[in-house]
Amino acid sequence: MATTQVNRAVPFHEVTDRNGRVYRIGETDRDIMGRPRWTMVLFPWMGMLGISSSEYAFTSAEDTLHEAHLWDSGHIFWLMGVWIFFQAAVAFPAGQLRESGRLPARHAMLLGALGTLLGYVSLAFAPHVIVAYIGFGMFSGIGAGLVYATCVNTVGKWYPERKGGKTGLVNGGFAYGSVPFVFLFTSYLDLSNYRGVLVSVGVLCCLVVAVAGWFFRDPPRSWWPVGADPLTVSEDPRVRRALAKNPPAVKQFTPREAARTPVMWMMWFCLLCTAGINIFGIAFQVPFGKDMGFAGGIVATAMSLKAIVNGTGRGVIGWISDRYGRRHTLVLVCLVLGGAQFGVLVSGTLGSMPFFLLCSMVSGFGGGAIFPLFAAMTADYFGENNNASNYGMVYSSKLVSGLVGSGMGAVVVAAWDYAGAFVIAGSIGLASAVLALFLKAPGRPDPRKIRPNPNPISRDIA
Repeated sequence: MATTQVNRAVPFHEVTDRNGRVYRIGETDRDIMGRPRWTMVLFPWMGMLGISSSEYAFTSAEDTLHEAHLWDSGHIFWLMGVWIFFQAAVAFPAGQLRESGRLPARHAMLLGALGTLLGYVSLAFAPHVIVAYIGFGMFSGIGAGLVYATCVNTVGKWYPERKGGKTGLVNGGFAYGSVPFVFLFTSYLDLSNYRGVLVSVGVLCCLVVAVAGWFFRDPPRSWWPVGADPLTVSEDPRVRRALAKNPPAVKQFTPREAARTPVMWMMWFCLLCTAGINIFGIAFQVPFGKDMGFAGGIVATAMSLKAIVNGTGRGVIGWISDRYGRRHTLVLVCLVLGGAQFGVLVSGTLGSMPFFLLCSMVSGFGGGAIFPLFAAMTADYFGENNNASNYGMVYSSKLVSGLVGSGMGAVVVAAWDYAGAFVIAGSIGLASAVLALFLKAPGRPDPRKIRPNPNPISRDIA
């Protein structure tokens, strides 16, 4: 992992808890980078804004891209699936490079900015759909994966004592940034301007990511903030409550050690299921709404509301999980996500616009909330030092969920219509809630199995 050089000589020392985990304390955020650590929430949030349109707004340009390039409509959904495949595929190797010091955070962000630009340029000028698969699907997907992994893991390192809310806030940028582009692609993009619009969007997103990435820094390994002593009960009620509900990992797990624990692969499968449902909704809500007779403006509004609530859900759910625990919050989110799929289907079938908008927002909330939960949970279970690689392993499930939710989703819709597809998606969401009940931190004893000492030693005897 690339670490930051301290600006001036600052005394620090390392302490060890009862599990043998080491914490580096004594340095403030200003000692390390000359500015407060909240800036390492702001800049990652900006970086996530810059890559969000590639996933959340892309399908809104389906009709124009189909007419402009004469691509089969199926290519649009497979393009999105390929983009998601590469976005997830790069997470683990990028984490390995980041933690080895060979890929500093700033360089990862600049490469991500370049990939974002190449993606939009390829959509605008691709002479053949294969060029779009390479330019948008591969290069833009890899760029977005570098940005996503860097932003999520960096903020968790700066806020190890209450990472849920901050990780959720940064993760929310991945949805917020798409809102203006959903309306732009739905209402303004056409055959007369699509090239200029797509290139302009690519340049704008590239600049946002590059500027944000220029200010990225990593804290030293095992760093712990001043004022949140890891060995004593904090006086800050927010820190005290967050650590009580989500205790730090018993040690800093290496990727090899984490991969040997069953909970790592249970998390991998749970994220595969829930992310697949989220991607299915992103890909098919617009065409489903149009097929049900809703006007294009209504569908665009529904998609925008979904993106807004998706982003809001990421921030709010992180704060909730700090207060009530990640696992219990994840169970609730899976239930909400699964139930919302049935609601979207029923509202569309009935032609109820208000109900459709409501279910779309609920689905967006559940779909967005899962990602910061898994990001924070991975650090809670396996530690912060190797979190880029460990979360990369969990996030790699999106390799499969992207293709299943988008590409295979199109196959299921063609075979069983929207009714069958939404019923399957909803059922998978409910089943994921059951699986989430069994997610527990490795190496941590179950409090219910701890028995008090029947013969305690009194202070007088000691």
